[in-house]
Amino acid sequence: MTSSKIEIPGEVKSDPAALMASLQLMPSPVPNPEIKYTKIFINNEWQDSVSGKVFPTYNPATGEQICDVQEAEKADVDKAVQAARLAFSLGSVWRRMDASERGRLLAKLADLVERDSIYLATIESLNSGKPFLPTLFVDLQGTIKTLRYFAGYADKIHGTSIPMDGEYLTFTRYEPIGVCGQIIPWNFPLMMTAWKLGPALACGNTVVLKPAEQTPLTCLYMAALIKEAGFPPGVINILPGFGPTAGAAIASHMGIDKVAFTGSTEVGKLIQEAAGKSNLKRVTLELGGKNPNIIFADADLDLAVEQAHQGVFFNAGQCCTAGSRIFVEELIYDEFVRRSVERAKRRIVGSPFDPTTEQGPQISREQHNRVLELIQSGISEGAKLECGGKALGLKGFFIEPTVFSNVRDDMRIAREEIFGPVQQIMKFKTIEEVIERANNTDYGLVAAVFTNDINKAMTISTAMQAGTVWINCFNALSTQCPFGGYKMSGNGRELGENGLKEYSEVKTITMKMVAKNS
Repeated sequence: MTSSKIEIPGEVKSDPAALMASLQLMPSPVPNPEIKYTKIFINNEWQDSVSGKVFPTYNPATGEQICDVQEAEKADVDKAVQAARLAFSLGSVWRRMDASERGRLLAKLADLVERDSIYLATIESLNSGKPFLPTLFVDLQGTIKTLRYFAGYADKIHGTSIPMDGEYLTFTRYEPIGVCGQIIPWNFPLMMTAWKLGPALACGNTVVLKPAEQTPLTCLYMAALIKEAGFPPGVINILPGFGPTAGAAIASHMGIDKVAFTGSTEVGKLIQEAAGKSNLKRVTLELGGKNPNIIFADADLDLAVEQAHQGVFFNAGQCCTAGSRIFVEELIYDEFVRRSVERAKRRIVGSPFDPTTEQGPQISREQHNRVLELIQSGISEGAKLECGGKALGLKGFFIEPTVFSNVRDDMRIAREEIFGPVQQIMKFKTIEEVIERANNTDYGLVAAVFTNDINKAMTISTAMQAGTVWINCFNALSTQCPFGGYKMSGNGRELGENGLKEYSEVKTITMKMVAKNS
């Protein structure tokens, strides 16, 4: 059975009059949206897979199949790389295009995403289980802003002149790397597409992009917008498929000059290994996190409880930035736990298309079962289950918001990235202790601290081994700010000016002069 039907629950979860009033002000999803694009996009053309294979994609809120999608494998990657290399060849339309025109095309793509944002948010929610309204107001806005940010940078990437010793004129020039393979995850499909495409295209590269097999639909719709925006054939190629086949072919392909991957640390290691064993292609990795969130007794407790709650449970806990190790100072520990449990019990779990829903399903049955297994490990290892801990009795892959207290640092739930709606709350006594414990992890993506003492805030933020540290806030991400991790959370940076450097080679050009004047 295949279906793109949107189910709006009949149960009203809040005051009916208030709900109706708010619904009149809120955008509504597209009812029963048509799935327009399910093929491979190569050279601005829709193609069937070379093998003829297709794979199903599902609605995680119901478990029902939405449609079949063409399955790219190595032969399809070869075709896409050939198209991308031709588009990148010297003298091509893309290589001769003014940088300002590249920026105009990116800006046009952003405009088209904005035009179709209701449809894109609907499909994103249908395919990933993300609640519709946060998808529209967070994911779509982030996608549009990212594309516009890098559109503005396209003609502002420039080198410098260097006062070299001797009779020489020397300057640097930033050049595109070439063909970039990009592999994106299922938790933020549209935003990750923009995070990858924006800087790569602004710098003048061509792209072979693989969306996650769980969530290919919005990325394929983006391909249609890419063609409509006017990008030349071969500049952007989008290949739905699986990691061990299409993803592995991208990572090891001799015709790809750089690979960028967002996903698990386990897969990131395989990609870096494949890149090294093939042509030593450039590698950018944004990987997992087991992120500390440190709450001092002098913090604004209401703010800290809510931010810690959203920091873990946003997107059903399926965030690499999830603040899943919450360290609370001993003096306020019991009260913090009490308020966190109270807040978790109020969290509304349900259909992504119910406007009152805060939390949708996990992405798949496999992920759903893995989260439940980790919850059980927390119980078995002696953590106190304060609330939740079970699957919800609904269709689809829903899990109750879960809170553990009395968590030890050596427990699996305190060490492993759960990627689910599970909050672990631990106790600390001194600032020295919490710094050591917070840094005692293989990961180093983000961290946060809540305190009204600026000295504590700066001591913690400078001591954390993490690429981003938030003070009295959480998940405050922006297109303008570089994002990436220390240690096994990856290498390189995305977003901001730093993100452009990951897609450029720096060339030094020196010319002999007859005479030099200052």
